[in-house]
Amino acid sequence: MKVLIADKFEQSGMDGLKAAGCDVVYQPDLADAALADGIRQTDAEVLVVRGTRVSEAMLDSGKLALVVRAGAGYNTIDVAAASRRGIYVSNCPGKNSIAVAELAFGLILALDRRIPDNVGELRAGKWNKKEYSKAKGLYGRTLGLLGVGNIGQEMVRRGQAFGMNIAVWSRRFADTGRAAHAAQEIGFDTSRHETTLEICDSPEAVAVRADVLSLHVALTPQTKGLLSARVLDRLKPGSYVVNTARAEVVDHEALARAVRDKGIRVALDVYANEPSSATGGFADPLVALPNVYGTHHIGASTDQAQEAIAAETVRIVRAYKESGHVPNVVNLCRTTPASHMLVVRHRDRPGVLAHVFDHLRAAQLNVQETENIIFEGAQAAVARINLDGAPSAQVLDTMQRGNEDILDLHLVAL
Repeated sequence: MKVLIADKFEQSGMDGLKAAGCDVVYQPDLADAALADGIRQTDAEVLVVRGTRVSEAMLDSGKLALVVRAGAGYNTIDVAAASRRGIYVSNCPGKNSIAVAELAFGLILALDRRIPDNVGELRAGKWNKKEYSKAKGLYGRTLGLLGVGNIGQEMVRRGQAFGMNIAVWSRRFADTGRAAHAAQEIGFDTSRHETTLEICDSPEAVAVRADVLSLHVALTPQTKGLLSARVLDRLKPGSYVVNTARAEVVDHEALARAVRDKGIRVALDVYANEPSSATGGFADPLVALPNVYGTHHIGASTDQAQEAIAAETVRIVRAYKESGHVPNVVNLCRTTPASHMLVVRHRDRPGVLAHVFDHLRAAQLNVQETENIIFEGAQAAVARINLDGAPSAQVLDTMQRGNEDILDLHLVAL
């Protein structure tokens, strides 16, 4: 199996793919038209990327069957186009959670102690202890989290370790019954009585309570612009905002107004107009404002995280190569359009299922899913065939009478 790696990737991952019997092509600088050409020229069946965008044209340029995003998100991949072509898209969720949480908490500390400004003035030969002795401190304050997936849960643990109260909003807790078990689900230690946990019913409710507001949601149509003017208006003056998630979940104009008008301090690792290459020029009006700090989209960029992601990528590709199954696949239907299941008990002989499928095709019925379970001794089997409609009684009768190896069949409405 040919695997094209079109981004920076750990040597341990390449060694693992080769050990799995893959022919690995490592071209980490491919992008845009060059990537489409690379897919075409290598005849790769598997494409591995990190931040590189994968467009519909690229998916059309070769014979890809699987795209692996060596990271948590997959918004840089045209998943809808992949689905139309029957190309699996998989990712590596949770493998960079600790790394991102570590950066997010580092940014919180930097905001509170104004560490970058301290360093800048010292390097300029200026001593200003009076100015930089004005930190608020984190103990006893409230860490507000929008999203408590893998990364958000790591933030809960770190917030508690600093003695912070936690306020969270997540769509997973829209069900009040589930919210009752939130502490256990997100890793909040209820034995630590000096800290509290509050499950909020909206981002606005979190903002009202938060001294520090940190975003940890995936980018979806529902979360785009989640940190809106309406949410920012509810923050206390002088609060902190940290975004290590996706740039698009923030209304940047509203955030800039909050910085100017309310003294909000901001730390960002993601931006609206990031360079497509690892180095280059950069300009963002938000970063130019006072009290705004930034890092270079490095949330997942620790050796530990990259090794874990490489190992997970190897596991995904190996599973696909050896079994045809894809772990962590993101673009399969949760429910199929199937309305009926045809159950066929038959002798395990050639041509039985081909006979069944011929009759289904003649009846203009589409097979959505199928499985064939073999009994011990491999003499008989049961096929379960999910269909988008119901065969008529006449079709079923003709089907059964037409092949003596069909022992029984019946239809189940789904």
